[in-house]
Amino acid sequence: MLLTAVVLIVAVALIFDFINGFHDAANSIATVVGTRVLSPNLAVAWAAFFNFIAAFGGGVKVANTMGKGIIDFEMLRAQGSEAVLIVIFSALMGAIAWNLLTWWWGLPSSSSHALAGGMIGATLPVLGFNGLVGSGIGKIAAFIVLSPLIGMTLGTVMMLASTWSVHRQTPLKVDTWFRRLQLVSSAIFSYSHGTNDAQKVMGIIAVVLYGTIWKDRPFEITTWMILSCHAAIAMGTFFGGWRIVKTMGHSLTKLAPIGGFAAETGGGVTIIALAKLGIPVSTTHTITGAIVGVGSTRGWRAVKWGVAGRIIWAWVFTIPAAALMAVLVYGVSRLVVMALS
Repeated sequence: MLLTAVVLIVAVALIFDFINGFHDAANSIATVVGTRVLSPNLAVAWAAFFNFIAAFGGGVKVANTMGKGIIDFEMLRAQGSEAVLIVIFSALMGAIAWNLLTWWWGLPSSSSHALAGGMIGATLPVLGFNGLVGSGIGKIAAFIVLSPLIGMTLGTVMMLASTWSVHRQTPLKVDTWFRRLQLVSSAIFSYSHGTNDAQKVMGIIAVVLYGTIWKDRPFEITTWMILSCHAAIAMGTFFGGWRIVKTMGHSLTKLAPIGGFAAETGGGVTIIALAKLGIPVSTTHTITGAIVGVGSTRGWRAVKWGVAGRIIWAWVFTIPAAALMAVLVYGVSRLVVMALS
């Protein structure tokens, strides 16, 4: 019975990973589609490939942060296998519900922060505030603000540097060069998406396994976790979320290939660097900041701040909304377990 429950929740975690890729596909391909460098079908295939390739160089520091840096893993494990399973199931379902709602609304919210919010909400009824790791949550909360600012800064710098480097060239040559270079920059960003987002689910799967059937083993992220999570997120990206592509690639600001290159490179470098530090950040927040930074180099009116404002509101509400949904799922799950026992 326990093994069946563990397998089912690991499957739910991989479904979340798939939905993460589906939901965040826009982040990986919005600029390359918006600039018409690649067709949507080719763009998602390109992005999915680099999402998976990140399995072979992304590391597992973010996975360890998600597994042991948001909730007190040892305290949760001490509550028993049933508590571990219900908490993680509730966290995943809360995050999935919020992801699907924001996908439907066309808002590029953060799957990462939805998952963090789900974990916080599901843990509170079991362990209270003592079961939360304040330093880890504080780090995630800080980078809700910092990651888009870093992305915006690097996007702006990349745009200014790129523009200066080709200021004596004809517009046709510039467009031709950067259409080719944008294939590289979109690959960088898709790789970065895999390094950060796929690792978060690895951490969740590790909590489930080492909190239940592998209690006697040391906590670690194994090869099969890495490969399965990267495969799931790559498949999700391949099937893409076109509602959000429109917002990110067209509604926020108008991008030429040089701007798409600057935004993707700035956002991708930011995410890869933070993944190496073990900091779970939002690819959504970071690429949005980079796109805004690129657009603002043409003047503040080049950015549609009303659209940006809607995106910011989605950021603000993601953690508490996912936490609330996780609490509701937890309550229902407890009732079901009590009825069956």
